[in-house]
Amino acid sequence: MNENNKLYTHQRFIFMAIDPVHIGTGGYRLGRVDNTIVREPGTNLPKIPGTSLAGAARSYASMRYGKPEAAGQHKKLDAESKKNCPIIYTFGTATETGGGQQGKISVGDAQILFFPVHSMAGPVWVSTKEILEEAGFQIGNADTITDGNAVTSLSWKKENLNLGWLLLNIKTGLNVKLPNDITSKKEWNTISDRIVLVAPKLFSQIVNSNLEIRTSVAINPETGAAEDKALFTYEAIPRATWFWFDVIEDDYLGDFPKTDKQFKDGKENAGEPLGENWNKPLEVVKAGLKLVEYLGVGGMGTRGFGRIKHICDWEVKSDES
Repeated sequence: MNENNKLYTHQRFIFMAIDPVHIGTGGYRLGRVDNTIVREPGTNLPKIPGTSLAGAARSYASMRYGKPEAAGQHKKLDAESKKNCPIIYTFGTATETGGGQQGKISVGDAQILFFPVHSMAGPVWVSTKEILEEAGFQIGNADTITDGNAVTSLSWKKENLNLGWLLLNIKTGLNVKLPNDITSKKEWNTISDRIVLVAPKLFSQIVNSNLEIRTSVAINPETGAAEDKALFTYEAIPRATWFWFDVIEDDYLGDFPKTDKQFKDGKENAGEPLGENWNKPLEVVKAGLKLVEYLGVGGMGTRGFGRIKHICDWEVKSDES
């Protein structure tokens, strides 16, 4: 067990999409789009799977550490390598020779927190009271939400407000606060007075009716021209969508190989300075997730998709869970 005798650390992250995000289902379907995105089965809401986030975090942390080979499967790995590499210690590995090592972190799916929709009042960010409470937000004046109305933090004088194609009665006075202080963040200050809460029954319909739909054509690799009859459509979660997800650190060994330097010449902690200290697995995950803002997650990266920006994170205490 680790030196603080903690069984686990529960860290909550808030991210915002700065590009459209496409995490495909890996196939085609008959419907309004050919390439669909991953959804939560119970709610039909789009999400970013935890496996996608963990894979991106591992890959980018490995690049940051100067050991890109640590992002993949290790064909041959001795006990010393498993013990001393912070990437392998954090994310684990499997080997052909047996004796793989379990990772010390678990990354949950990123769920939609605030979804941007156009309205008569300009862009607004839609959510539900239930989603915000589950994510740890503090909410005031949101007790009268039904299927036919909504509550907003907008300064809005009219009785009705449209959310895309949907027109609802609107009540003002909503107040939303995070359990930690991010009021100095310009992204939060931009949306905090433009939030609209609706009933859970409507939220999925609003989200799925306002996803970004794009049309592309396959390119013939021999000619470099558009392939004949190869037009296809795909959907994406739009930019400015906010997500939340949890990362659990379960370092039962408490033997993390601390480092402040990169990998070099086959040696751990022997290269150039990292610019930060990695003292536990969670800090390796954070380092990888920070680079998602520049390198992206999911598919369609060459089309300008996938970048999401870290807004804030905090440790969730046991009484919040």
